[in-house]
Amino acid sequence: MKTLTNFPYNKVLVLGLAKSGEAAAQLLYDSGIDFRINDRLPLEENETAKRFTEMGCDVITGKHPLTVLNDIDLVVKNPGIPYDNPIIQEALNRDLPVITEVELSYPLVEGPLIAITGSNGKTTTTTLIFELLQAGGFNPLIAGNIGNVASEVLREQKKDQPVVMELSSFQLKGTKTFKPDYAILLNLTEAHLDYHHSMEDYINSKLKIFQNQTNEDVAILNQLDSLTSSQQIPGNGKRVYFSVSNDSDSEITLTKDDQIQFRGNKLMSKNEVALPGNHNLENVLASIVIAKSFHISDEIIIEKLRTFIGVKHRLQFLERLNERLFYNDSKATNIQATSKAVRSFERPIVLIAGGLDRGNEFDELFDSFNNVTNCIVYGESKDKLYEAGKRKGFKQITITDSLVEATKKAYELSKPGDIILLSPACASWDQFPSFEARGDMFIETVHKLK
Repeated sequence: MKTLTNFPYNKVLVLGLAKSGEAAAQLLYDSGIDFRINDRLPLEENETAKRFTEMGCDVITGKHPLTVLNDIDLVVKNPGIPYDNPIIQEALNRDLPVITEVELSYPLVEGPLIAITGSNGKTTTTTLIFELLQAGGFNPLIAGNIGNVASEVLREQKKDQPVVMELSSFQLKGTKTFKPDYAILLNLTEAHLDYHHSMEDYINSKLKIFQNQTNEDVAILNQLDSLTSSQQIPGNGKRVYFSVSNDSDSEITLTKDDQIQFRGNKLMSKNEVALPGNHNLENVLASIVIAKSFHISDEIIIEKLRTFIGVKHRLQFLERLNERLFYNDSKATNIQATSKAVRSFERPIVLIAGGLDRGNEFDELFDSFNNVTNCIVYGESKDKLYEAGKRKGFKQITITDSLVEATKKAYELSKPGDIILLSPACASWDQFPSFEARGDMFIETVHKLK
């Protein structure tokens, strides 16, 4: 496996382990670079820290003393650690560079790098691009927020082998030289303000995906997303726009008869695309731009789009039970994602929502409730959701304590022909360690309803 060479720093602090920290520490160890690990979990509960201790590494666990910065000239932090963390603040005060493992591993890139970000749709788009490249015979790798972390995947990348990488604002904020050959910004909407503290910081973090692009690179953008289109896009990448509007002048768009058209040539009808919803159509158009850039044939593209039905926890169809259709959209961790999910269906919807209260109000969510007949709320944000519904005149709201209880209540209140949709509009961390764990609990509960 590849290692770092000509590394310009003497000693590195790896702050926070988890998947990214472990991979970063392993890369530094294998590269013969001096580093220190600092993780909040005590050593007796921390198998990863134990392993690095046994390898002879400098490991401090259970607390975050400022002395961990002694002799350090670079900090590689877990993306989830906020910048108001005292260690990060002190590092910045000392003018120490603070990066994420995406930046640390970037020098290992040897082939085409495709990076995808956006408030919503990242995982679906990343997976679809990966599958299109795979069908086209390119033997791609997948990394970032999906699959293995960049520090692992880029070590395996062979020359000319594409890597498709999903990136969050948390990861991108900690980049400095990172430069993808193809950078996609799907959309921008209010999210993660508990971490970024302002929309300006959130947007600027997302836009870092373009900052180092040259005129040999490609920046792929959503022409219809109001926030995206209003930004001054950094870097010199060639701009390629996609749009689901039939009166758009984007390179890839829809015709008035709902045909997907790329640079004036019709490819297929939007009705042939297996993924439901206009928001997924945007993901599809962005993915086609990549497929066309790699000269994948129309036949392969069409076949893949006819059969690709998405990924787990992203508008995932579960099953039909007593004429009710169950969908798992646990990945919808913000209002915009849930609004798009609701608009993807024409049938009546019983919606399950709730989770971590990040301080935002939910009035905007209820504006999308044209076909929502009942809303079952649970978790830390349940009361706030209930009050927002009352303000917007939506009265069919039921408060529950847990996702299991909410699912059972949704089934009880539903009618034949209804869709029962978990699309929480909130993060999962009040009751679950991840949106995946939340979705798995929903799946298990639905199966038990039989």
